[in-house]
Amino acid sequence: MKIHTGDQVEIIAGKDKGKRGKVKQALPAKSKVIVEGLNIVKRHRRQGIRNARQVGIIELEAALDCSNVMIVSPKYNRPRRVGYTFLTDGTKVRMLHGGHDANGLLLEDEQLNDRQ
Repeated sequence: MKIHTGDQVEIIAGKDKGKRGKVKQALPAKSKVIVEGLNIVKRHRRQGIRNARQVGIIELEAALDCSNVMIVSPKYNRPRRVGYTFLTDGTKVRMLHGGHDANGLLLEDEQLNDRQ
C-alpha cells in the first residue's frame, strides 16, 4: 500500500471530501486507512459483562478505503498520486506523480539524507 502512517492526506470521495488530515493508522491487509479527526461515526455501546471504558453513544474515527485519499505534496501543498521508483543504489522509494510541479518529487528525502 502506498499510503503510510503519518502521511498528510486529502479525502477525495465521501462525506468528508476535500478535508485534510494525518494518517493515524494504515491497515494494508484491508487497504484502508484511519485519518485523525475525519470520517467520524457514532457507535452505540452498551454496558456488557465486561467493564467497558465508555458506554452510551460514542464517536470514533472509521476506516477509509485508501483509494479515497491522496497524499498531499509537502512542497506544493496539493494532492498528488504516489508511485514507486528505484534509486541508482537499488533503494525503493515513493515518488509523487502528476503535474509539472510534482513529477519526480521523492517523499522520503529526509530518510535518504539520514542514511548518507
